[in-house]
Amino acid sequence: MDDRSTDSDPVTAGESSILDTLGEDVIRIVSPVSLCMLLVVLLVSSVSSTNDLSSSISSLFLSSTTTPTSFSSLNLLLLGSDSTWEEIKSALVTALSFVVVVTLLTFLLVLLFYFRCTNFLRIYMGISSLFVLSFLGGFISLLLISHFKIPIDPFTFAILLFNLSVVGVFAVFMPKFPISMNQGYLVAIGVLTAYWFTMLPEWTTWALLIAMSLYDLAAVLLPIGPLRLLVELAMSRNEEIPALVYEARPVDPQPGDRVRVWRERTDVRIEATENSTNSATVQTVQETRLAVSEEITAPLIEAFPQTGDRHLGTEEEEDGIGLGSSGAIKLGLGDFIFYSVLVGRAAMYDYMTVYACYLAIMAGLGVTLLLLAVYRKALPALPVSIMLGVVFYLLTRVLLEVFVVQCSSNLLMF
Repeated sequence: MDDRSTDSDPVTAGESSILDTLGEDVIRIVSPVSLCMLLVVLLVSSVSSTNDLSSSISSLFLSSTTTPTSFSSLNLLLLGSDSTWEEIKSALVTALSFVVVVTLLTFLLVLLFYFRCTNFLRIYMGISSLFVLSFLGGFISLLLISHFKIPIDPFTFAILLFNLSVVGVFAVFMPKFPISMNQGYLVAIGVLTAYWFTMLPEWTTWALLIAMSLYDLAAVLLPIGPLRLLVELAMSRNEEIPALVYEARPVDPQPGDRVRVWRERTDVRIEATENSTNSATVQTVQETRLAVSEEITAPLIEAFPQTGDRHLGTEEEEDGIGLGSSGAIKLGLGDFIFYSVLVGRAAMYDYMTVYACYLAIMAGLGVTLLLLAVYRKALPALPVSIMLGVVFYLLTRVLLEVFVVQCSSNLLMF
């Protein structure tokens, strides 16, 4: 038996457990997020953003008939022309309207979940996923087929699109499908949605990213935030939230492995009998708890008892809520989408800004996980990453680009 589970200070042991597994958590989250952003960048780079649909979508958000142009200097960003200010006003109105609609829909989701309309919510999300995979995926597939001149007849294309869309809906919402297929289709939905957001005008995209970051901050941290209410309601009922959430399921835990499980506070003492002659009393490490509200608390990391019988903690693990009994790490699909939108917008300029924005998003995600480990409270995933990404985008275009161009023109390499 590990002496740390009984002799060491509980708080210190809990904090060291969190920090010890932080690198593993970052890898499990970074891999799918990076894949989603990479696919969006490849789509933006491969398919021309000046197609007719992109122009028509842009015209819906702008009062002028011209498509928005990228600001190329700090003076244009701060001063701008009359048309630029009109675009900024239109972008702010669009972003505000979008946030209001999302807020109302989220409160409606909480209301339906409160009245246990779970089946209705699953059907609605299934239809939404089918729409994304069939209509949005079909259009982007046609763009790729036209761009790369892939020989395929319409009948075969329709059959393939129908099969992939239907299988995708079942893979996302049916628990019997392999977890790898579920993860793959969730990433695909995130890529398709993020690519369509990149078709918005530039100012609208930036205003929308900043507005959604502020909304995420308020919805999770405020006592009356819709996302906080939804999480607390799901925890009180010991139910899964009916939403599109990416689940980075860990490998089958071995004795002594640390697994994340959200559940109400319990003090567990397990009597383990190794054989007919030897017996031992094993007390689990005191759990480091993640406060969600004043009434509900949940542990962030727990250490399995160091025994030879792995089935001893099975009954306790079945009480897991929030992150699921498997101890999986979950990240909302909206975070995937808006991370990819930022990188996709940067890809419309050059790859140097893509690298800068990607590193900023990854740094923000790491900071969010570190803050989660330190403060032990639920934190939104968008604000830190999006704010760092926007700042790095501006600094790269305004300062770093000028510096690199000057170095290249003067044949200065370092």
